Amino acid sequence: MIYELRRYTMRPGRRDTLISLFEREFIEAQEATGMRVTGSFREAGEPDTFPWLRAFPDMPSRRASLEAFYGGPVWLTHRDEANATMIDSDDVLLLHPVGPEPPSWERPPVGAGEPPPSLYVATIYHVEDGFAGFFAREVAPALAEAGVPPVACLETEHAENTYPRLPVRTGENVFVWFARFDTPEEEREVELPMLKSRLTAAPVRLRLRPTARSAMR
Repeated sequence: MIYELRRYTMRPGRRDTLISLFEREFIEAQEATGMRVTGSFREAGEPDTFPWLRAFPDMPSRRASLEAFYGGPVWLTHRDEANATMIDSDDVLLLHPVGPEPPSWERPPVGAGEPPPSLYVATIYHVEDGFAGFFAREVAPALAEAGVPPVACLETEHAENTYPRLPVRTGENVFVWFARFDTPEEEREVELPMLKSRLTAAPVRLRLRPTARSAMR
């Protein structure tokens, strides 16, 4: 599978406008082209961002699905409304799974009310090649012992972006792992001293509250 972790910068106060439009119009329209909208989130403490995750079977199908959706009637009808809510949509990591893939539940229908109480934390490491094996051997067991097992692990997909209309971040090598907590009150960080010599930049933590129709719940 190929994943995109997308993090939009919103115009102040417009995030919920986009989420409402996204959940009403864009989820089924994207999935009808063969992609999977895996998760959509409000980022805790960052009211003007909209992170979300989508998946494709492979790079050729990614191109075909993106061409079908962004050239199709739903996007063409609603793109101006969507684009009016955003300042930037180019913060995109192209990734593939290593180890477990992101979890998924049955998606609630259009018009679903309250979002689930859970919290996901996506931790982004900038790393050298070969980090995934080190993480599996040394980091994942320590996290599991501390009660924070990774529920998904992804790393940079270096294939050429064959749909350049939508840019992705290049020149980076990242490893992303997700933890899930039933409620934000259960969130905790784990000290991982073995990482100190392995990271090429400071880690980034995204604290993600699923939206009402997120498949990651």
